[in-house]
Amino acid sequence: MAELEAVIEKRLIEQLCTGESQWTYRPDIRTEAQLWDNFKYILEQNNKAKLNDEPLSDSEFAKIKNDLSHASFYDAAKWLVGENGKVYVHVQRGNDVLHLLVMNNEHVAGGTSVYEVINQYQAFGADDEETRDRRFDVTLLINGIPMIHIELKNKNHSYMDGFRQIKKYISEGKFHGIYSNIQMFVVSNGVDTKYFSAARDTELNKKFITGWIDENNVPVCEYLDFANSVLKIPEAHEMVTKYTVLDNDKQKLLILRPYQIHAIRAMRNASKKGISGFIWHTTGSGKTMTSYKATRNLLMDIPSIEKTIFLIDRKDLDMQTKMAFQSYADNDTIDVDDTEYVDTLIKKLSDGNRQMIVTTRQKMQTMVNKRLKEGTKEYERIKKLKVAFVVDECHRAVTPETKRILERFFVNSLWYGFTGTPIFKENGYERKGDLPQTTEELYGKLLHSYTIKEAIHDEAVLGFMVETLGHKDKDTDESVYEDKKHMRSVLDVILNQSYTKFGMEKGKGRSYEAILTVKSIAIAQKYYDLLNEIKQENDELKICEKVKKALPDFPKFAITYSVSENEEASKVNQDKMQKSLDDYNQMFGTSYKVEGISAYNANLNDRLARKEKRYLERSQQLDIVIVVNRLLTGFDAPCLSTIFIDRQPMKPQEIIQAFSRTNRLFDDTKQYGQVVTFQSPDEFKEAIDCALRMYSLGGDGETLAEDFEDVKKSFSISIRAIHGLARKPEDIALLSKKQKKSFVKLFRDLDHDFAHLKAFSSYDDKMLSDFEFSEDEYEDYAAMYKNVMEELRKPDDDEIDVEDVVLDDYDLIAYNKLRIDFDYIMELLQGVLESINQNKDGFTQSDFQAKISEIREMVDEFSKDNQKVGEMLHMLITDIENDREKYLGQDVSVIFNKMRSDIIDKEIDNFTNKWFLNREDVKFGAYHYKNGKPENESVLKENAQYAEYRDTVENPISPKFKFNKTMIKEFSDDLMDKIFPLLK
Repeated sequence: MAELEAVIEKRLIEQLCTGESQWTYRPDIRTEAQLWDNFKYILEQNNKAKLNDEPLSDSEFAKIKNDLSHASFYDAAKWLVGENGKVYVHVQRGNDVLHLLVMNNEHVAGGTSVYEVINQYQAFGADDEETRDRRFDVTLLINGIPMIHIELKNKNHSYMDGFRQIKKYISEGKFHGIYSNIQMFVVSNGVDTKYFSAARDTELNKKFITGWIDENNVPVCEYLDFANSVLKIPEAHEMVTKYTVLDNDKQKLLILRPYQIHAIRAMRNASKKGISGFIWHTTGSGKTMTSYKATRNLLMDIPSIEKTIFLIDRKDLDMQTKMAFQSYADNDTIDVDDTEYVDTLIKKLSDGNRQMIVTTRQKMQTMVNKRLKEGTKEYERIKKLKVAFVVDECHRAVTPETKRILERFFVNSLWYGFTGTPIFKENGYERKGDLPQTTEELYGKLLHSYTIKEAIHDEAVLGFMVETLGHKDKDTDESVYEDKKHMRSVLDVILNQSYTKFGMEKGKGRSYEAILTVKSIAIAQKYYDLLNEIKQENDELKICEKVKKALPDFPKFAITYSVSENEEASKVNQDKMQKSLDDYNQMFGTSYKVEGISAYNANLNDRLARKEKRYLERSQQLDIVIVVNRLLTGFDAPCLSTIFIDRQPMKPQEIIQAFSRTNRLFDDTKQYGQVVTFQSPDEFKEAIDCALRMYSLGGDGETLAEDFEDVKKSFSISIRAIHGLARKPEDIALLSKKQKKSFVKLFRDLDHDFAHLKAFSSYDDKMLSDFEFSEDEYEDYAAMYKNVMEELRKPDDDEIDVEDVVLDDYDLIAYNKLRIDFDYIMELLQGVLESINQNKDGFTQSDFQAKISEIREMVDEFSKDNQKVGEMLHMLITDIENDREKYLGQDVSVIFNKMRSDIIDKEIDNFTNKWFLNREDVKFGAYHYKNGKPENESVLKENAQYAEYRDTVENPISPKFKFNKTMIKEFSDDLMDKIFPLLK
């Protein structure tokens, strides 16, 4: 460790353990055995009475150690939720079962809680092989259990080096045993500090690394300031208990972002004072999760509140919100009661239990206006309830009239509205007597805001890339937009000019999806029929070969709209909908009927959201969904990249809501939420500018990416800059180290601009000749870029030599070639095992074989780029086929990395023994091999036991200089040929 890192570590520990903080430094805990001993001592101290002062026996503690050693961080998180907030282990002693308290999550900053800090912990892999030990920087223990782990770098490194290091440690199985309980990671280089929730290495996404901001949205970056805000007690304990969410659907542990935490705290403080108000958090920033935790915490933290009621509108996406709440609550200490019927709602409200209820505004109105009779026991009990209403999408879920009715009934109620698009005076409700016209008038003061501008700046959501296409003539007759010619031109853009928008270059299963929204059900149906004709090749519009090659089954599409018995032409709509349901059923093996349209909509939502692993497979995915208004508010699908809008400009709040379906964070190549409009381009531009100004608190359009002409100019400048430094890609090899660093910066600019250019519908490969550039040239520069990055890496620990910010973490995004991703294959394999383990939807042997066959095809494709790893993946898949039970509950990524390490170690051992070398020298040379030779070539030659070799081997190579030459040649030609692909 560099001296500066040691200083950073020492200062952090000093801050954590002095002043008001309750952390205690434990320099005596450095090994796994010491860690278990410490946990055992604390457990026995907290359970003296239950143990009758008799220490745990070796066999009793062995059982406890096994219970604390989890297969995943998510499994640990489920255990740490506890029973009513209390976490137990259970041991058999004689005829009794002892329920031993490990942790009480209500004892924050007191009670049974013990807070300790350790550093330089010696971590071995799951295989306990001493040659692979790692030193962890700083870990925070609660009641002896590692809960928060911190990796520190000095200022010469990016905090991303800490992220990569943690990812590497997870893949090596270092976080096993008691360390499998880690809930939160922190990385810092002193000047910039981030945190993220614990996950499998293949699930760690750098886009979800979060910096801290204070309640005024001011960044807190410096590591000691961060520690003071986040890592002192009680804040650190609350981070891993009060502000974590377990998403049961995704099987992931989530930790709230700072603005979500500030909103919950603001609501808690307001409720203590009996004050109502609203939270303005921009759409896409995780309002559903925030509102869930806020609703839950109000009930937990404010004893005077008897019920918390999460109120939603039955239209649109109450199903997705309800299911998200249910997924969050599956492992929670609080039940979420969904009220399907008004009678159920009355029963829940009058039962005397403190609980959280999810219901619709419509059911609540029916109960108050029609079902509760004045003078009855239920009426009196419910009317006097001390209740907190939390209203999702409060600008539309509850009208001023409805809220007044409910407030007059619930005389002891508090109201908290959540919205990404509050109503201001400029776009206020229609005036009706003395009823409120704005969100503030309706709910009270703004309690916390986090606008779209702030969210984009913090990278909590993506910015927008907008294209306004269509007739510029303001006098255009709107009937032209209903003509088949217009619809065909729209579909040409969607099907043939949106290759990059859909991320087709990423390969099957990894592409994005889109929404097409139109003004009426009738037009939506016409689009659906036309798409069918095009896909069946019964129309003049054809899908281009480039798209067919990438996704042969493109487009896979569906339609959704409101089907009502009372609507005019509803019979026609129902018949049309049943036809589209039949198509959907055929595509996915489902059996939905129009009578059960809500079940179809729920399945469609899940399929589009892709949060369950089964939807990672191409066979289970959609590309396009046609809507009128459904899915334009509240719907969360991170893999949705684009909204195509073939209708007239909407109201400001409707524009922001619709746009925000597209800008959720997803993967490294999703750079923007993309929007294409096809009608009244000038009016749409004006409406978009107005909406963005309104919802950025007077922003100046920074939320929008540049337009096509600006990007072309930027791209041209980037090409000239690269050509100025090195006219041909091969010239890069001749540059000095300083010039190569300049190349890294310039090529990243070019890569960004090229990816941005290709995202526009107007882009055509042929226009590259105007820039004296080509896709092949880009790929050659990209290959040189990868070589340069390898050269600039320091020999120790694969960390990049960062003299400035140029060499921080960056993934190339402009690649056009289809590619299969290793992490994606591992995710699919993990998903198959989880489906078997949980027997999801009656997972059968034929389902298993179909999924395995699909994964094998991907591995075949992947093997074209890396045959060695491909062979290993096939070996792993075969082993899973032959012995599924062995893999259930296991982390496939850790197993694969163990296989890979074993193969590398075996080859290194063979080479070491053959040439009588020092094993660590050979290992170092293998892991630091560049430019066709080991970096420690002279050390290998010098330390070789030549005399022993000459005396032992039959027909030895002589003299020593020939031995050295042959040995180094075989190092490159034989050893590295076998293991280099495995080291990538």
